[in-house]
Amino acid sequence: MILKTSRGTMSVTTLTLRGLMLAAALLMTLIAGRALAQTYAFNAVQIEGNQRVADSTILSFAGISRGEAISADQLNAAGQKIRDSGLFESVDVQAQGNTLAITVVEFPTINQVAVEGNRKLNDAEFLPILESQSRKIYSPATVERDVATIAGLYASKGRINASVTPRIIRQSDNRVDLVFEVEESGVTEVQRITFVGNRSFTDRRLRGVLETKQAGLLRSIITRDTYSAERINFDKQVLTDFYQSRGYADFTLQNVDVTLTRERDAYLITYNIREGQRFSFGNVSASSDLPEVNVPAYQRALTTRTGMTYSPGQVDRDIARLERLAIQQGLTFVAVEPVITRNDRDLSLNVDYKLVRGPRIFVERIDIEGNSTTLDRVVRNQFRTVEGDPFNPREIRQAADRIRALGFFTTTDVNAREGTTPEQVIIDVNVEEAPTGSLSFGANYNTDNGVGLVAAFKEANFLGRGQSLSFEISTATSNQVISFGFSEPNFLGRDLRAGVDFSYRTTDNQNADYDTENFRFAPSLTFPVSESGRLTTYTALSYDDLTGADGDNVSPFIKEEAALDAVVTGSVGYNYSFDNRRTGLDPTSGYVFRFGQEFGFGDTRFIKTTALAAAETKVLNEGVTLRATIEGGHLAYQDGFSRVTDRFFLNGNTFRGFDANGVGPRDYQTTTVDGETVTTVDDALGGNSFAVARLEAEFPLGLPEEYGITGGAFVDYGSVWDVGRTAPQGTEILYNGFTPRATAGLSIFWTTPLGPLRFNFTEPLKAEKFDQTKAFDVTISTQF
Repeated sequence: MILKTSRGTMSVTTLTLRGLMLAAALLMTLIAGRALAQTYAFNAVQIEGNQRVADSTILSFAGISRGEAISADQLNAAGQKIRDSGLFESVDVQAQGNTLAITVVEFPTINQVAVEGNRKLNDAEFLPILESQSRKIYSPATVERDVATIAGLYASKGRINASVTPRIIRQSDNRVDLVFEVEESGVTEVQRITFVGNRSFTDRRLRGVLETKQAGLLRSIITRDTYSAERINFDKQVLTDFYQSRGYADFTLQNVDVTLTRERDAYLITYNIREGQRFSFGNVSASSDLPEVNVPAYQRALTTRTGMTYSPGQVDRDIARLERLAIQQGLTFVAVEPVITRNDRDLSLNVDYKLVRGPRIFVERIDIEGNSTTLDRVVRNQFRTVEGDPFNPREIRQAADRIRALGFFTTTDVNAREGTTPEQVIIDVNVEEAPTGSLSFGANYNTDNGVGLVAAFKEANFLGRGQSLSFEISTATSNQVISFGFSEPNFLGRDLRAGVDFSYRTTDNQNADYDTENFRFAPSLTFPVSESGRLTTYTALSYDDLTGADGDNVSPFIKEEAALDAVVTGSVGYNYSFDNRRTGLDPTSGYVFRFGQEFGFGDTRFIKTTALAAAETKVLNEGVTLRATIEGGHLAYQDGFSRVTDRFFLNGNTFRGFDANGVGPRDYQTTTVDGETVTTVDDALGGNSFAVARLEAEFPLGLPEEYGITGGAFVDYGSVWDVGRTAPQGTEILYNGFTPRATAGLSIFWTTPLGPLRFNFTEPLKAEKFDQTKAFDVTISTQF
């Protein structure tokens, strides 16, 4: 049948189907509503499948009490709570009349954990840091975190493509062996570091500032050519400090772009920077509205001068000087606020140090955490502030820097928070211990002493007390050395370093016609006398003997000295040093001055004086380093005379281009053999005086800086003279007066993980007939 309506025609069949569908939907809704509205109440519980976990524990996870009316949704939620405990592989919760039926399958117990496929990293680096451990419950979530841990460890070593797959091997008694299968990838190195926006300094110079390096020849040894987010953050700060310390007050590091190559085998790092203009200091003044402040005294204390290159570090040092002066004058809660005004016309910054009344805030206490090895007092000794002192944020930041400079911790965080009252603060120090000791066995070589074997132990934080301990045994072709050193940096709880040094040295006749034996024991005290100055006082006991000088070819001069008994000498002395390379006004230059005297008594009485003055500066956009050094010494005897074991000698580090003991006074004899005159020249005798001037330049060779290879040129001029006594009968002394020598040469500096090496190629400009020269030597590179 067909019905006609205003909207068209409709068949009866169609109406019938629609009616049936509507009725079915209504029926299902009613059934579902009854199901949702259905409640359960249990007076019995049946738990199956659990072996280790008690029934009461499972019920506590479910959170269902006997007789409690719960809905179907609550029943499902109870099952999920049991699953969330992480103890069960599967959970089934059902209502069986008035009985709650819970069926579980427990996760197995881990029998053992192993890592396979790892060749670059050993098991000891993995297993202690994994959450999954033997006799613990196996958990997929825990295993996932362990996979991320292992992959992260590989990533920290530059192997970002390493993959880790966990496998379980079923054992009896519901146990499993957990195996992490590792597929190690190659190292993803830093292939290139570039800079955008740098006009004043080359990419090479800026890369030299960064801790992160490009991959180079030593990529298998150097780890700084792998990407590390922490190292990049450190480099950001270093780069900012580099520019700002050179007057670029508006320097901005806009962003660091780190990208992977398409093959994911190398990183490309780009620093986008805006240098800005270079500023100098304009007018520098001190001012205050406080009646108790003597402004002229503070003005005189300032070290910044008009025209100097602007540096935030110099401003900080002046603030620290003014704050110390205020404390010395008994003024508390006086703060120094630098007011800096710009003069863009002449690119200068005027600085007015305003002494103002600071807030009355005290240090309530200093809390130290994380130092599992280092004692609290070692960290506290780096603070100039103690509990109850006025709070000085600058001093707290400086203390944090001193703690980091110890080298005892991988991370150091120092923060201040409000104490029990608004007028008090608590200083929180959180540290993480770092390895501070080393035990090494190896070999060394230099052209003076030949090949030597070395065994050394060094500990910079002995027993967590901040003390340093070292012990070394070295045997070379021509000498043997045993040395021991110990120092306490905070003797008597003060900024006073107490040390004890012991050494025993012997030499054989590889380089001379005699043997020597020396023992020295020297306790010392070192303390600061200024911001950059240190004074060391010491006393020493030494034993010197000269033997093995009985051969036919031995100099009569040496034979006379060897015939004397061994000499035991007591002495006292001091050494003063001034080094402003870190605290100087100009970050591109610095100088060092050292002066010391030793006063001997005992078998002989003498005064031994030594001095060194050196300066260094960088030119040509800091691409070339110039160094100048003047060094000298004088030995004066009031009782007795010097022997060859006491006098000065010049070696390859002091005067390049000559063999060890290859320059200086020598004795010679003239004899007649078959009517011919024969002259015999013996070993160098050393001298009571020496003076050397060294000039050198270090410059790039155009090689990638990640190779660590630079070039140099040098000129040395000087001499050693005056043996302090007359020659034995039948001999004369050559070069006993000041007889200058001069050498020039080229150097190759190579910074390696084994140490900074220096290769010298030397040509003598002025040498005497019997000097022993050498055209090439290899040394450990030293400065000043």
